[in-house]
Amino acid sequence: MTLLPAWAGAAPLPPGLSACRIHGIRYEVRCGTVARLLDPSRPQGPRIDVHYVVVPAVSRKGAPDPVFLLAGGPGQSAISLAGDVLPLFARLHNSRDLVFVDQRGTGRSAPLDCPRHSRAPLQLLDTDAETRELRQCRQELEKLPYIGAPADLGFFTTTLAMQDLDAVREALGADTLNLIGASYGTRAALEYQRQFPAHLRRSVLDGVAPPDMVLPVSAARDNEAALQSLWSACATEPACQAAFPHLQGDWTSLKTSLPRDVTVRDPRSGRQVTLRLTLPVLLGAVRGPLYSPVFAAALPQAITAAAHGSFEPLVTLGGFAAPPGREGLAAGMHFRVICAEDAPLMDRAGAAPANEFGDLFADLYARVCAEWPRGAVPAQFYAVQRAVAPVLLLSGGLDPMTPPRHAERVAAQLGPQALAVTVPNAAHGVMSIGCLSDVIYRFINAPDSAAALAVDATCARTIPRPLAFILPPGTDP
Repeated sequence: MTLLPAWAGAAPLPPGLSACRIHGIRYEVRCGTVARLLDPSRPQGPRIDVHYVVVPAVSRKGAPDPVFLLAGGPGQSAISLAGDVLPLFARLHNSRDLVFVDQRGTGRSAPLDCPRHSRAPLQLLDTDAETRELRQCRQELEKLPYIGAPADLGFFTTTLAMQDLDAVREALGADTLNLIGASYGTRAALEYQRQFPAHLRRSVLDGVAPPDMVLPVSAARDNEAALQSLWSACATEPACQAAFPHLQGDWTSLKTSLPRDVTVRDPRSGRQVTLRLTLPVLLGAVRGPLYSPVFAAALPQAITAAAHGSFEPLVTLGGFAAPPGREGLAAGMHFRVICAEDAPLMDRAGAAPANEFGDLFADLYARVCAEWPRGAVPAQFYAVQRAVAPVLLLSGGLDPMTPPRHAERVAAQLGPQALAVTVPNAAHGVMSIGCLSDVIYRFINAPDSAAALAVDATCARTIPRPLAFILPPGTDP
């Protein structure tokens, strides 16, 4: 028997909302749109519809302040994630409406989608090929009905998106809201706080991406730290050390053997394919599994096998554990945001770190952003404002993209209303791990700010790191 919310079939829908169904949710929810100017300075200019979904509280006596969930990427559709994340917030959903807004440029809201890649998984990490495909995508996006000129592609910034979000809040008649943002969604949440502090009650930032982090440069440093952590973990785990005593030597040997052509079975199609394995492709294949400790636990086995001529384990990990930004994401919107907000700071941030990952990311973004129009970003965007409402910052100690160092800096800027929590043995995105969903529930439902900031999150510190995956003796990798 399916338990339906108390509102189902009970009362007329509020103005502007209609009953609808979305993938992953078994009962009707409410769908709405707000019409927004693409460029707020042109009242007669093109308009876009920003789509949102409300999953009403189960209880008839729900709290008046809804929870808005901000997707990552940038480029993810929040509505497409609703069915997957709803179970994480079952307790919050009891008493609060959950709202999913497709940010402009994503999902159903004037999407800046690029065609799906037809190349094999690891070929997606080919910078030259990706640059060519994105150039072609940009030319196609310029033909969209709501893009009158190439410069119109610049009006998909975080600043404008958060103005759209507040328009949704106003349409729903909520005086205040709560925000839960993941990865890029944390940057969006910080920008909402900057522009609309009076309407923000609580916010949760999972995997903090500050507005001034300069993603293409910081990623090289943070990816390297996650890889070094993997070497250290194997060296201190007796079974891993015994199974892979020459892990770092094998890694060096593998790198020096490149570039080379390898023939492997594509993990998705099952067909034999020949790949040109270069150092950037190898680094991309390793980077993906680092986003999840479970996948990272299989890297020692995969790296050792590749060093000895068997590449399928590494291809499988690199294909199935692809990092965020490869699939299920509006690539045009992704680059619109990064090119407008991060690219202008790249020169100021200095050269990429001289490490394994070096210019891997900076090169791609510099090449793409040189050709795409950039949106205007106010100078205030880069300064994190002192918080006037409680903020819970969550970080994974093994995160290769938004590790605790970013959250610690932002927490200091937010001031005494910030509570930073690190899960030492987690990676990118921790709200779904162990007790964290309950911590978030207690933080948002706390009766006052003092109680919210006193929430106990010590349970998160005891989550163990997965042991290295080791094939049984005699098994062919």
